[in-house]
Amino acid sequence: MSNPLRGEVIRLYKNLLYLGREYPKGTTYFRERLKAAFMKNKDVTEPEKIKKLVDRGEFVIKELEALYFLRKYRAMKRRYYEPEH
Repeated sequence: MSNPLRGEVIRLYKNLLYLGREYPKGTTYFRERLKAAFMKNKDVTEPEKIKKLVDRGEFVIKELEALYFLRKYRAMKRRYYEPEH
């Protein structure tokens, strides 16, 4: 019997993999850490625990997006404003 949350977990993994392309330490570093995190929890079968792990993954997505937006903001600010001394 297939777990009904399987599709949600796969979607989360793909989203994180996509976001990891711009990770500051590199794509390979991010991919290895992501795979290790998912493999660590591969034997979890209880829907409540899976849902908590998926929610944690969604939080990580929001944190990564915030990191990228901040990096873009800082780059734009450096481009258009004089450095303050």
